[in-house]
Amino acid sequence: MRIIGLTGGIASGKSTVAKMLVEKGAYLLDADQIAKDVVQPDLPAWREIVDWLGESILLPDRSIDRAMLARLVFSDGQMREKLNKIIHPRVAERLAAQTEEISSSNPHAVIVYDIPLLIEAGMQNMVELVILVYVPKDVQLERLQERDNLSRIDAEGRLKAQMPLEDKKDQAMVIIDNTGTISETAAQVEQFWNKYIKGDNSCTQ
Repeated sequence: MRIIGLTGGIASGKSTVAKMLVEKGAYLLDADQIAKDVVQPDLPAWREIVDWLGESILLPDRSIDRAMLARLVFSDGQMREKLNKIIHPRVAERLAAQTEEISSSNPHAVIVYDIPLLIEAGMQNMVELVILVYVPKDVQLERLQERDNLSRIDAEGRLKAQMPLEDKKDQAMVIIDNTGTISETAAQVEQFWNKYIKGDNSCTQ
C-alpha cells in the first residue's frame, strides 16, 4: 500500500490533480468531505462547535451554517486555530479507518489523502510523500476572483488566511505546477505516476 498526501491552496487546482490521480487508479480520500461529515448534527465535533459559538451558528435543519462559520474564522486566526483543533483529530481518525478498510480489500492500493491543510496541521507523518499543487500568488488570486466571483480585497483576505504556497514548497517531495494548460498539468501527473508508482504494477484498484 502507498499513501500519498496531496495539498495546495485555494484555487490552485488541487481538485483537478486529484481527479487525474484517480483516473490513474488511485483511491481518493477527501479531507474536506470528511470534515463536513464529522460536523453533522449531534456528532461530538458538532456539539463542541455549538457549545463554543452557540445555536446562532445553526441552520433551520440544525446543520452548521458553513458560510457563517467561514466568515468568522477567515478573519480571526485564534478562532481558526480552535476550529482546527476540534475538526482535525476527527478527520485523522476517519482517514485512518477508511485507509484500513481500503487496504483490507486491496493491500497494494495507492491511496491519495487530499488534505488542503496537510502541512499546516502537521499531518505529513501520515503519508509517504507530499505532492504540492502550485501556482504563483498572482495566478491564484486571479483564479479565485473568477471562480468565486470575489472582489480583489475579499480574495486577498482568503489567501491571507492560508499558508502561502511558496512556503509549502520545501515540505513537498513533488511539485505539480498548475500555472499552464490542463495538458501540461496532466503531463506532470503522468511523470509522477511513472516515477513513483508505475514500477509496482500491483498498486492499482
